[in-house]
Amino acid sequence: MLTIHAAAESGLHPIPDAESLSSLPDNAVWLDLYHPSPEEEAQVEAWLGIDVPSREEMREIEISSRLYEEDGALFMTVLALYNADQKYAGTTDVTFILKDRYLITVRHADPRPFSLFLQRAPKLGPACRNGEFVLLGLIEAFIDRIADVLEHAGLDTEQIAVETFERSETRKKPMTTEDFKVVVGRIGLAGDLTSKARESLVTISRVLVYLTSGAGEIRLSKDVKTHIKTALRDANQLSDHASYLANKTVFLLDATMGLINIEQTNIIKIFSVAAAAMMPPTLIASIYGMNFSFMPELHEKWGYPAVLVLMVLSALAPFLYFKRKGWL
Repeated sequence: MLTIHAAAESGLHPIPDAESLSSLPDNAVWLDLYHPSPEEEAQVEAWLGIDVPSREEMREIEISSRLYEEDGALFMTVLALYNADQKYAGTTDVTFILKDRYLITVRHADPRPFSLFLQRAPKLGPACRNGEFVLLGLIEAFIDRIADVLEHAGLDTEQIAVETFERSETRKKPMTTEDFKVVVGRIGLAGDLTSKARESLVTISRVLVYLTSGAGEIRLSKDVKTHIKTALRDANQLSDHASYLANKTVFLLDATMGLINIEQTNIIKIFSVAAAAMMPPTLIASIYGMNFSFMPELHEKWGYPAVLVLMVLSALAPFLYFKRKGWL
């Protein structure tokens, strides 16, 4: 789908029936290619004289394939986070192309920063008459969205830690195997979300550094450069915070695995104590199971109950000893 946004006094407004246009409108600023068809790509290429990258080309991980200049245009690809509110978040490649005063975006998913930016676009004012400002606004929307995601991930990690350690400390409701499975799963999801957010921030930082380094023949205005430096500082700070959350997630996972090991040790300890307590009764039963001809107490009336009492006492003695030592 091709959507063309034109500049007005109040901000950006979409042009209806953009696919049917034979030429690019004079006030067009932003061309958004969302799941573009070959015909739409060819139309944009004919209008602007550029080669729109394919989905396979956008997935290239080399920096030279993500940040480059071609035909007088700057091509910049970032890794965007989407579905962060769902159970399993994903990442998708988004390519920004700056050509003259136009911005072209190529994407095959719908990250939330696009919808958030589109909500504000009609009220941005005359500043968005240039594609540079639209690019900057989109990048800032990406950074703001990642900040919200990291904030929620941090709160979720803190909640997991409180629930796990409080229940392990109070022992009022001991955690079962299913509880531990749920906790480990939540930690894994939080760690995965944090790592994807940090990966997205790294690619965004590369784009901002690429722009500030005077890449290509496009010369950015001083206002844009100032805003880019601010966005770069925010991205770097969020990247540091994402690293902190990643380390905290690893610590929480290690602590949870330690609690699991403690529970397993307690179970093994119970079996060991039970086995040790049953050894004396087993010995007594084995002695009286011998087939000797002369065992006088076997013919006494008190023999059987006496042996039973002796077996119970021999089982209680190790249990009380372990209890006194604090091994139970």
